[in-house]
Amino acid sequence: MTQEIEIEFKNLLTKEQYEMLLKEFKIDDSKIIRQTNHYFDTPEWHLKTLHAGLRIRETKSSIVCTLKEKTAENTHLETTDSLSSNEAEMMLNGQHFDAPSVHRKLLNLNVPIDELKVFGSLTTDRVELPYKGGILVLDHSFYLNCDDYEVEYEADDENTGAEIFNKFLTDFQIEKRATDKKIARFMKALNAKKG
Repeated sequence: MTQEIEIEFKNLLTKEQYEMLLKEFKIDDSKIIRQTNHYFDTPEWHLKTLHAGLRIRETKSSIVCTLKEKTAENTHLETTDSLSSNEAEMMLNGQHFDAPSVHRKLLNLNVPIDELKVFGSLTTDRVELPYKGGILVLDHSFYLNCDDYEVEYEADDENTGAEIFNKFLTDFQIEKRATDKKIARFMKALNAKKG
């Protein structure tokens, strides 16, 4: 189990801006890691109501279950447990919840764990780079016939992080866009599909 405070800033990009940044930072395909997030909530949207998100993230090298709880505008408390592929499969099939630290947090939040279901999956091709004391992340995500591109900056300090990220956007002539988290963008696409 790990628990950490995540301070991150994000901005949607156009495809052209994303491709320009890949060139600018000399990123080739070998540096791009594919990950798939499987999102959970209850039919009554307990987690959404709490401004929290629950996911299982799979990459080639690991599988983790993470609960994200919003603590401030750009800050989340993340609780993460590593999973075996068998544990992940059982959780995805609604058979057994095998993430002990996340399980305890969910109980503290009064989330009915037996009602949790996967409501969708989102795949992201991700690049992470060290940048001015933090981590710069370039993402290309695809889900429900949607493609989107974003840049994120993860920092240790909110004020410094905001300054560095805003300067990054200015330096690369990227207009600032209000950007929801991936789970919220997925939900909008899901609702639009149902509507």
